[in-house]
Amino acid sequence: MTLRIGWFTTGRGEGSQKLLRTTVNAIREGSLDAEVSFVFCNREPGQFPATDDLFRQVESYDLPLITLSDRRFRKEHNGEIARAGQPLPTWRTGYDEAVAQLLAVYTYDIGMLAGYMLVMTPPLFESHPMLNLHPAAPGQPEGTWQDVTWKLIDQRVEHGGVRIHLVTAGLDEGPVVTYCTYGLRGASIDLLWRNAEGREASHIRETEGERFPLFQEMRRRGSMRELPLVVESLRALADGRLRVDKGDIFTGDTRVVRGYDLTPEIEASLARPAIV
Repeated sequence: MTLRIGWFTTGRGEGSQKLLRTTVNAIREGSLDAEVSFVFCNREPGQFPATDDLFRQVESYDLPLITLSDRRFRKEHNGEIARAGQPLPTWRTGYDEAVAQLLAVYTYDIGMLAGYMLVMTPPLFESHPMLNLHPAAPGQPEGTWQDVTWKLIDQRVEHGGVRIHLVTAGLDEGPVVTYCTYGLRGASIDLLWRNAEGREASHIRETEGERFPLFQEMRRRGSMRELPLVVESLRALADGRLRVDKGDIFTGDTRVVRGYDLTPEIEASLARPAIV
C-alpha cells in the first residue's frame, strides 16, 4: 500500500527545499512507493523570502499547501515567546490544535518533520506518528547540531551518526526508528583531531568557533547523510520492512529496540550520482 506522508517544514532555506525535492523525485521515478498528502508550513506567504521560494516549489509539484503562522497566532493570543530550556507556553498547544483542525481533511499515515523548527505538542504527535531527524547516532548527545558536534569533539568519539526518531513529549527522546553511522577517524581526519588534543571543546568554541576545521569536517560528514536517511527511512516504511505501531517500531514481528540500521543503504546512496 502506498505510504501517505504529511510533510511539515518551516522552509528556512535550500536544505528544506532539497529534502522535499529529493523525496518527490524518488516518488516520481518509482523508487519510493509513497505520496505527499500535503505540505504544512508554520509560516505564511510574504513572511520570509526563503519560505516563499519553498511555497513556489510546492505549487510546482501540485501539492496541497497549508500554512498557519505561529508568530501571528502567538501575537493574536498574547502569548509569550517560547524559549529553549523552558516549558512551552500554553498557546503552543492551542496552535497545534488549530493545525490539527486544518489537517483533519487530509489522510496521511505518517508525518515527516523536514526542517520544521517548532517543538510539537500532543494534538499533533498523538494523532499520527511523526518522524524527526537528529544529527547523532543512538546513544549520542541531544541538542542542536552545533551542540551535538561540540559534545562529540569533547567525547573524542570515533564515529558519528544520524538518526530518525518518533516525536514524543520528551525533546529528541522518542524511540529511534532508523539510523546510520560513519567514521570519524582515519588518515583524512586524524590530523584535524590533533588540533583538538589537550583542549576542551568549550575553549575551541569560544576562540575559533564553527570555523574550526574538525568541526566543519564532522558537520560535513553528518549533513551529507541526513537527506538520504530521510528517503531511505521512508522507503523502509513504504516497502514494509519497517512499521510503526502504537509508538513501537517493528521489522516483521520483531520489535526494534535501538533503531533499524540503514548504514549500508546510506553509503550505497552516497555512491550513486545525485538526482537533483
